[in-house]
Formats: sequence, structure tokens, C-alpha cells
Amino acid sequence: MVSALPPGPDPTVLDRIKAKLASAGIAFHELHHAAVFTSEQAAAVRGTPLASGAKALVVKADAAFLMLVLPADRKLDSKKLRAALGVRSARFANADEILERTGLKPGSIPPFGSLFGLPTYCDPSLSANSSINFNAGDHSVSIQMAYADYVRTEQPTPAEFA
Repeated sequence: MVSALPPGPDPTVLDRIKAKLASAGIAFHELHHAAVFTSEQAAAVRGTPLASGAKALVVKADAAFLMLVLPADRKLDSKKLRAALGVRSARFANADEILERTGLKPGSIPPFGSLFGLPTYCDPSLSANSSINFNAGDHSVSIQMAYADYVRTEQPTPAEFA
């Protein structure tokens, strides 16, 4: 079997995303742009609606870390999250915890918890978008792909928390 990853010991997160999508035969568009640090900046530089941004959040729910994916124009509702997952407590991971689990800085995390050994949960409201956009492990690289392909590839657990 031939690997879609470039040779070398440490492929980047972008390389890993591209290999994952290529191996599944999924079309995507890669965009290089000025570094962005907010969802609003990202939507503006991409020329896409804010709602199509797939915002990936790393949270600690009870004792476990996991990834939540929601539209960039929505906010996390902690009460809905605790009810949906049946957990007593939930909080955002801090920058050190994010770096430890993903090797990335906040704001550059793609919506693929599977790349980092994190369970992925997706709010169904993201499905209102035929295509989604997200930072791909770097504040200056984005990927656009069909929402249906994202779900087919990542297989996130649906949960209402936005």
C-alpha cells in the first residue's frame, strides 16, 4: 500500500489532513492566506459566510478531552453540552492542554479529532452548509470541503451544543 503522506518522520497536520481526504477520494480546496486569529477574520479572508466555518473546540468534559465542532457563527452552550453528553462538568481546554493534545495553537485546529485521538462531536446545525471551511493546522492555511464528505470521513457523533 502506498502512503499519501510525504516521506519523513513528522508530517504536518496539513499533510495528515490531505492524506486522509485523498485516501477517501474526497475533493477539497486548499487556500493559503494571511494569518487569521478569529472566525470573522477567517470568513473574510476566505470570502465565505461565517456560518460555513467549522469551529473546532477542544474541551474537557468530566475527565476526558474531546473535540466539538460547530458553525463559526454560533457559541458553545455549556448547559446543552452537559445534557447532550451526560457529563457533570465541561470546560475549554487551555492553550497548554491544546498544545499537548494536538501540537497546535488555539484557532488553527481542524475539525478532525481523529487526527489527535480525540472523540469528535458535531452540532447538527453545521449541516445547514453544503460546504465547510476550516483552518488546517495553521493560521494561514484553510481547507474547504463538502459537509457530507466531512461527515463521511470523520464520522463525528451528532450532539446539540451550539
